[in-house]
Amino acid sequence: MAAFSAASFPSGDAAPIVTVYEKNEKAGKKIYITGKGRCNFTNMRPPQEFLQGVVTNPRFLYSAVYAFPPEDTFAFFEESGCPSKVERGQRAFPRSDHASDVIRALTGRCEEAGVRFRFRAGVQRILTEQGRVTGLLLTSGERVPADAVILTTGGRSYPATGSTGDGYRMAEELGHRLIPCEPSLVPFVIREEFCGRLQGLSLKNVRLSMRVPERKKPLFEEQGEMLFTHFGISGPLVLSASAHYHREMGEVNLSLDLKPALTAEQLDARLIREFEENRGKAFKNAVDALFPAKLVPVMTELSGIPPMTRACDIGREQRQAFAALIKAVPMTVTGTRGYEEAVVTRGGADVREIDPHTMESRIIRGLYLAGEILDTDALTGGYNLQIAWSTGRLAGVSAAEALQEDDTEQI
Repeated sequence: MAAFSAASFPSGDAAPIVTVYEKNEKAGKKIYITGKGRCNFTNMRPPQEFLQGVVTNPRFLYSAVYAFPPEDTFAFFEESGCPSKVERGQRAFPRSDHASDVIRALTGRCEEAGVRFRFRAGVQRILTEQGRVTGLLLTSGERVPADAVILTTGGRSYPATGSTGDGYRMAEELGHRLIPCEPSLVPFVIREEFCGRLQGLSLKNVRLSMRVPERKKPLFEEQGEMLFTHFGISGPLVLSASAHYHREMGEVNLSLDLKPALTAEQLDARLIREFEENRGKAFKNAVDALFPAKLVPVMTELSGIPPMTRACDIGREQRQAFAALIKAVPMTVTGTRGYEEAVVTRGGADVREIDPHTMESRIIRGLYLAGEILDTDALTGGYNLQIAWSTGRLAGVSAAEALQEDDTEQI
């Protein structure tokens, strides 16, 4: 997006020469795996609502998102030969459900605009003189002159796609301060062993709350879908919760409401009915209708009620305690999984050292930063890719405009 925006900037007779240096063998390798291969490329909420989904430094993104909002992204892909659709939660996808169509649209527009691609061309260092960009040093030893450089190397998540943190090193070498990085939108590791016993069980329409002892309000509370794994929990609901979790928090408490549609009173009435209809059955068999089969033995064990107790012998206090458990199954987060399973990276280049109106570095003239390398991250649902498009667009336009003013030409 940055390359296309720079190359297509109205420039009279002297269009800028724009080259993408890519260490992989092809473009868009990370896009191929987003959204399980479907590529949720934006979220169609209007800018003000969109920015509410940004967890870190939303104010910094104000200019970028308003200059190139989700509706413009949607129109861009439609116009670029990628028919698109909007699904639940305002999430936009290619109509084909193939991420490759998004990549094809981007590379196609770049080629039309005259962008050059150099694959298997890793960058070792950004060259500067007297506080200004002068070019690149490639890993091959080749030196490439450049009047502007846009750094869009991504973060550290999914390193197999090439996101190995190279950009952070380059930015730091040039004097940029880095906010410590950690995985985000990532599964939780849970202390309680019952999660492993429930491995593979997916729950829909449950409510998850995350709390720390010193705060009255939950850090996160939302309804959705989650999955039990051998190490803990995952799924959309959990990934969203992880956006609010920081490593320094250590252990935090989770509460899982299995029946969010029922009030405590309604749930108690439901239990009374179940126990009455199954009065001669053992407790462990009387609750079959309440949970998926895999969850029944775990819930009966957590309740503390002897499993062979007849339903008709369960007292009021036991029943209400069981109802309270159903509304708040306790779990303890001990940490998260690594970058290999994280959708995005939290942390990165300190945005206070970036001009939010142009994405240009305040430290090195002619250096622009965009996308995940910045200390910005958002919820799951198309937000993070839109941040990439918006900041990339602004960086590309700004770089081309600055070169036109300086009468230079190579990005």
